[in-house]
Amino acid sequence: MIRLLSLARRLRSARTWIALGVLAPMGMLAVSAAMLLDMRRDAYARAEQTSRNLLQVIERDIARNIELFDLSLRAIVENLRAPGVAEVSSHLRQLILFDRAATARDMGVMFVLDERGNIVIDAGLVQPANGNYADRAYFRVHKARADIGLYIGQPIVSRLTGERMLPFSRRINKPDGSFGGVAFGSLKLTYFSHLFEPVALGRDGGINLYLRDGTRIMRHPFVEADIGANIAGAPTFEKFVSAPSGTFVGTSVRDGVERHYAFTQIGDWPLVLNVALSTREIEAEWRTKALVIGTIVLFLCGLTVFLSLLYGYDLRRRAALQAELAKLSRTDALTGLPNRRRFEQVLERAWQGARCTGKPVSMLVVDADHFKRVNDRYGHLVGDVVLKELAGCLSASIHRPRDLVCRIGGEEFAVLLPDTDRAGALRVATTLHDTVRTLAVPSAGIQGGTFTVSIGVAAGPVQTDMKPEDLYRRADAALYEAKTSGRNRTRCAPEGDPGLGLRLIAG
Repeated sequence: MIRLLSLARRLRSARTWIALGVLAPMGMLAVSAAMLLDMRRDAYARAEQTSRNLLQVIERDIARNIELFDLSLRAIVENLRAPGVAEVSSHLRQLILFDRAATARDMGVMFVLDERGNIVIDAGLVQPANGNYADRAYFRVHKARADIGLYIGQPIVSRLTGERMLPFSRRINKPDGSFGGVAFGSLKLTYFSHLFEPVALGRDGGINLYLRDGTRIMRHPFVEADIGANIAGAPTFEKFVSAPSGTFVGTSVRDGVERHYAFTQIGDWPLVLNVALSTREIEAEWRTKALVIGTIVLFLCGLTVFLSLLYGYDLRRRAALQAELAKLSRTDALTGLPNRRRFEQVLERAWQGARCTGKPVSMLVVDADHFKRVNDRYGHLVGDVVLKELAGCLSASIHRPRDLVCRIGGEEFAVLLPDTDRAGALRVATTLHDTVRTLAVPSAGIQGGTFTVSIGVAAGPVQTDMKPEDLYRRADAALYEAKTSGRNRTRCAPEGDPGLGLRLIAG
């Protein structure tokens, strides 16, 4: 019993460790998932920082060049109002109105238009070419409004050079404040190509420059069809113009690729610059690490859970095996009845129960008559069959759950009857005699009525000075008397008498 309790405690402790062995990997998975998510956030943080740094560099370069361009146009407007400029020669007027910026790389054309849209002064030619630009949007805007300041128009193809350019213009007023023409300059789009080209943003990355009306001025990588395209109303562009700067993740209306966008407005001008990085490329390195780490963690966690469950299975198997062994240690292998060890355990409990309640307890010791003759005549195999049949007869005669039939050893059996007085024990003995008379083993030629048993009975109240062994000794002494008196009978020991004062009951 103590061993079983110890085993139960070990089993409960083992279950705790098994539970920990299953829960710990789950905790490892949760921690690993949190770490991987943190690594993913770091990847996006690095991408955002890179985009912001790139935006800052490009935005400053573009803003500085636009500012220089605007200063040149301001100088043209102001110098035209200077006294005597209109009277000087064309060559000198060029030197006065146009600075060296007009000859810079990627600079387009620069000229002055009169109020009718005709070229009157050209930075590149002493004698300006004939041309009228009254149909251009910038001309119409300045003619209609005097407060427009620097106007940046949509990309155009120069009528003089045939190149794509971004137009810049300022209004020229006459002394009375009326419209007097336009100071015009253009920047070749190759300037933006040269500025964006060194930047590597991956296969699906890009840099875009837009007007605030949604017109794309330049895209890197360069695609001719994208220049001049308008994406006003697109979800991504709505976010570009919703704040001076910011970042977000969105899907491009151009190619359906999900990208991380960082954007900013360039100075006070109606220009929006963005750097777009493909989320797939941002996560590419992280996905590789996540796959390796996730595979290793899942394998280790799976192995831990498997070993924990295997340990639990092995522990349950051992517990079942030990329980079976414990059962076998209390069971007679031949008859399947409880053995002497089990008998002594039950007798001790029944004795203590009778001592506490004051109720009687009885015992029958049963021995097969002339069993040695059966073994000598038919062999031990038949003898074993007879013992099995006898065990069946004894068990069939006992019906109460607390009654116990045991094989003590050899051909001797014991029947323990708690809460049973001597009269009840004698009635059970009579039943046993009647049942045993029906025992027959046709294969060995043993007919019903030819096999008998002798029974010794001990019963009575439990006395303080008595022990459980005393009850068995009294029943065994009664059995001895029954056998010496002729067998096939029951002998009952007097209550409280451990000696041989026995009473014969005919079988």
